[in-house]
Amino acid sequence: MSENTRRILIVTTNYKGEHTSGIKETGIWLEEFAVPYLVFKDTGYEITVASPLGGVSPVDVKSLSCSNPMEWDPCIKVLRQTTRLDEVDYKQYEALFLPGGHGPMFDLANDLKLKEIVEYFYEHKKIISALCHGPAGLILAKTKNGESILKDKKVTCFTNKEENIKRLDEDVPFLLETKLRELGARFEDGAPWSEHVCVSDDCKIITGQNPQSSLLLAEKIIEAFS
Repeated sequence: MSENTRRILIVTTNYKGEHTSGIKETGIWLEEFAVPYLVFKDTGYEITVASPLGGVSPVDVKSLSCSNPMEWDPCIKVLRQTTRLDEVDYKQYEALFLPGGHGPMFDLANDLKLKEIVEYFYEHKKIISALCHGPAGLILAKTKNGESILKDKKVTCFTNKEENIKRLDEDVPFLLETKLRELGARFEDGAPWSEHVCVSDDCKIITGQNPQSSLLLAEKIIEAFS
C-alpha cells in the first residue's frame, strides 16, 4: 500500500440475537457491509474490519438470498474473522464506517471503546459514517463540552416507520430515529426503503437510511475524501 492510501475502519456487530427476545436471529445486514466494502476495495482503500469481541460478526440470515450477487460471498468470509476492536490503532485511519442490521442496537450502542473512537474521529475532523441501524454506534459520543456529536447535525437512519412496518418496533431496545431526535439531531428521512443519505454541513458525518442506501453512502464517503 502507498503511504497515501486512504484507510477505513469498519466496525461491525457481534450480536446474533437471543431466543428469549423478539429478535431471535440478527447480526449485520449483508448488503450494508458488502456493497460499501467492495466499493472501498475497488477504489484501492486499505480496510480493517473490527468488532467489539473480534472473530465472527454474524450475518442476519434474512439478508442471505440466492438473488444476492456472487461477489458478496467473499464478504461473508471477511466477517468471520474480524479484528478485536481494542487491538486496532484507530488513530491511523481517516474514516470510520458502521454498517447496520439490528445487531448494532444491542452491542455497538453501548460500547465504550467505540465511543472513544467516535469521539477521537469527531475531534480530529475525520469522516464518521453509519448506515441503517449503524448510527446506534454514535449515540454515546460527546463533544468536549458534553453535548452529543449529533446535535444540530443532519442525519438519518432506519426510520420508526420502517421499524413499524417490519413489526420490530416493540422488540428493539429503543427506536433509533427517536433517540437521534432526542439527542438534538436534525433528522431527515425518505420514504420507507427509498435511497436516502444525509451529509452533515461539514461533510464529516455521513448517514444512510436503509440497505437501499448502501451504494450512495459509499459514494458520498469517497466524495468526502476529495
